[in-house]
Amino acid sequence: MKFAIAVFSPAHAPSSRRALRFAQAALAGGHEIVRLFFYQDGVHSASGNVVAPQDELDLPTEWRAFVGAQQLDAVVCIAAALRRGVLNAEEAQRYQRPAVNLPAPWELSGLGQLHEAAQVADRLMCFGGD
Repeated sequence: MKFAIAVFSPAHAPSSRRALRFAQAALAGGHEIVRLFFYQDGVHSASGNVVAPQDELDLPTEWRAFVGAQQLDAVVCIAAALRRGVLNAEEAQRYQRPAVNLPAPWELSGLGQLHEAAQVADRLMCFGGD
């Protein structure tokens, strides 16, 4: 089965952890992930500057390692990211901001990427949000 996964909740939320565990289990079960899409507060899971307390799970680091190891298509909504100060080098330069906090393997793109993934996938799984 082909899954598209959308994450709407911040990195410290239980639904973000469930999204990661679901993605890991899907691949372990022989399924395919056509795209991961991080939207709303979910964009914080892609930030390279999030520091988790020592007694908590470092979900952004786990997401980054998982996406890199599995070579997944991981998209961060550009509008949501800019609104929350999550910037790659190109956007930081464009808006003259001093900090870059969106490292590889993340890609900034628009909501059209979520729509396309939903069309290609058998199921769109959403985690978090209102």
